[in-house]
Amino acid sequence: MALAFNFSSKLDLTSIGNRLLAQFRYLDTRRPETWPIAPRAMLLIGLALMVVAGLWFLWLTNVEEELQAERSREVQLKQDFRTKLTKAINLEALKKQREQVLANVNQLEKQLPSKAEMDALLSDINQAGLGRSLQFELFRPGQVTVKEYYAELPIAIRVTGRYHDIGDFASDIAHLSRIVTLNTQLVIVPGRDDILAMDATARTYRYLDSQEIEAQRKATGKKGATK
Repeated sequence: MALAFNFSSKLDLTSIGNRLLAQFRYLDTRRPETWPIAPRAMLLIGLALMVVAGLWFLWLTNVEEELQAERSREVQLKQDFRTKLTKAINLEALKKQREQVLANVNQLEKQLPSKAEMDALLSDINQAGLGRSLQFELFRPGQVTVKEYYAELPIAIRVTGRYHDIGDFASDIAHLSRIVTLNTQLVIVPGRDDILAMDATARTYRYLDSQEIEAQRKATGKKGATK
């Protein structure tokens, strides 16, 4: 009885397999809706696997891109951390440098005269020339140019005297308590009896008073609005 059962089971499986194979024969590829159940099921399963595989590949691609972005971000964060760590370690030194810079700025600001002190400064320049036995043929302050935080006053000068006296005068100008500069385009021409004539433009700078600062801010604001 067992042998008969096994033999009949093998026949049934063979018969089923033949029937399944028969469903895959003579399929019309243009009309899959006419296919038997087994081919249509296989087609649906194949399409489903392709969709799953495509989605999986797309997801992996996005994950890879995110991973690369996070790795790049990690490198940048490490660099930022090192920079901030270096600043933190050198914080005290940086504070001292800042204090030194502020002290230097304050020292330079003290060398700028106020508007009321300009007449005294012009007198100092004149006295520096007279003290070196120079003759002023021209001493003419020009038009004040107002900057953002200070004003610049050019002074056209022409002095005559001996070579060393003119050199000492230039040195005296450089060592005034207030900032005064001689432009690099000065002209020295020879005269009679070892007398030289020097044409130059001295420039000095002063603080802006509160009204000038306010006017300058308004003018700057109007320019910005026009742009």
